[in-house]
Amino acid sequence: MLFALYIVLGHRVARGRQVSGIDGLALSMMIAAVIALPIGIGQAAPALLDPVVLAAAAGVGICSSVIPYVGDQLAMARLPRATYALMVSLLPATATVVGIIVLTQIPAVTEIIGVVLVVAGVALHQERSPDPLPQRAETPDPT
Repeated sequence: MLFALYIVLGHRVARGRQVSGIDGLALSMMIAAVIALPIGIGQAAPALLDPVVLAAAAGVGICSSVIPYVGDQLAMARLPRATYALMVSLLPATATVVGIIVLTQIPAVTEIIGVVLVVAGVALHQERSPDPLPQRAETPDPT
């Protein structure tokens, strides 16, 4: 549910005129940091004195948040929402394949069914197109 909300709101931000996609992403990250800071500052405080941990945290943050979300914003700005949702729905399938090959994690049957249902649901979904314009009645030719 929350991921669907992310897609809908992210698509609006990426295509909005108030804030460009990347600037909107930066603003969103800053808001998330302000919200998360009071929750995690106590546990993170000891790591603030260790330069190796800070460098590792920066690397993880760039690789796990900055790069993927910038890619998301660029894709959302250029793709229709349905196409973007289909591409994102393939992520669990990709993660499953990587898990099998790299980590030798064999998914349970229910997990495979879940991945297939998500991809199929998004693939089969069609956005409603607006009603066609009403046909104008033809006027008789006066000649």
